[in-house]
Amino acid sequence: MSTSDAQQSADLNAKTVSAIAHLARLSLNEAQSAEYAQSLNKILGMMETLKGINTDGVEPLKSPFDHPQPLREDVVTEENHREEYQFIAPATQDGLYLVPRVIE
Repeated sequence: MSTSDAQQSADLNAKTVSAIAHLARLSLNEAQSAEYAQSLNKILGMMETLKGINTDGVEPLKSPFDHPQPLREDVVTEENHREEYQFIAPATQDGLYLVPRVIE
């Protein structure tokens, strides 16, 4: 099977998009289904093109910039307000909020 044959069999049509929309509980009319099918086929075609690019020997990028991102100093800037917040809670224990059991 050639690439164009594989692409042809992977093409989405309006009927397929409508079926997927139904499963996702989306309401689409026929015009929207056809429009989305065309857009999705363009995206799938682009993905097929990207699959054909040779990336052997290409190192993954950490950042598109030549210099590393400056990091701020790791210091505490906020006070611990746990006791204030838990003071109004109905029930706490060892710094944790206690809630009614919902699963038995």
